[in-house]
Amino acid sequence: MSAATTRSRTPDRLCAEAVDLARGAAEEAAAPGVVGEHVGLVSEGDRVVTHFFECKELGYRGWRWAVTVARASRAKIVTLDEVVLLPGPDALLAPEWVPWSERLRPGDLGPGDLLPTDAEDLRLEPGYSGEDGPPPNSAVSEEMAELVEAEDAEVTAGPPRNLPMAPSRGSIAAVAEELGMRRARVLSRYGLHVAADRWEEAFGPKTPMAQAAPATCVSCGFLVPLGGSLGQAFGVCANEFSPADGRVVSLAYGCGGHSEAAVMPKPPQPAPPVVDETRVDPFPLRPARDSGSVPVTGDDDTAELGHS
Repeated sequence: MSAATTRSRTPDRLCAEAVDLARGAAEEAAAPGVVGEHVGLVSEGDRVVTHFFECKELGYRGWRWAVTVARASRAKIVTLDEVVLLPGPDALLAPEWVPWSERLRPGDLGPGDLLPTDAEDLRLEPGYSGEDGPPPNSAVSEEMAELVEAEDAEVTAGPPRNLPMAPSRGSIAAVAEELGMRRARVLSRYGLHVAADRWEEAFGPKTPMAQAAPATCVSCGFLVPLGGSLGQAFGVCANEFSPADGRVVSLAYGCGGHSEAAVMPKPPQPAPPVVDETRVDPFPLRPARDSGSVPVTGDDDTAELGHS
């Protein structure tokens, strides 16, 4: 540890004794009767000491008045530096501010509320890119296209005449099993209608949320379309802040979390300041006589009007 560091940590004697000077400065800056007892001091550097006084102001529990005093080198007079109100170790502080976008939780969106989306929201992407390739969530990918173009053959232990039974790859049951549709029974048309009525009643156009929505789900980027006949009227919501997240919603349903209802624009970036240090702008101390809105007239013109 250097000698300079040791000196800075040791409070200056004259600055440490200037408690009355520090108290007077704190009482002048604060309201009457709110400056309490002297609770300590700390050395800020060479011949710089900060005195702490208890704050009795209501609502500032644990805060302290900090008065910094200093002394010039080889000087005997202690001068005042600054007076501030600082929180102590056990001070009552306000919670850290959190932006609304981080405070929002799923389920906070109610009827009539509007949730704007950022112009560069990572959850959304352009729906019309002009590319011929399938969308990312499509079942037909580039790998599947290559498999379709390749020759589809089944490797067996010998020619079909030597096998105990013919391969069943081309049968309807085998194809249905590969597609994941080998079920004994499927949903009937009546079952589809009953499910559609139930979904439309929960997340349909007649709900209070949809009545106050700025737009419907059919134009929302968070809507995942369904396949089959139900896809003509329903989809799945993929907005985590929507009350219908992960639910089957009607295309006529809507909420304030619509992707295109309100897009937050980017904040304007001010131009960097330009400082010309090579030019001198003259500023006259007194304005010119002819710079005002009243014309300048001589004494001869106003002599006949007399003096007020």
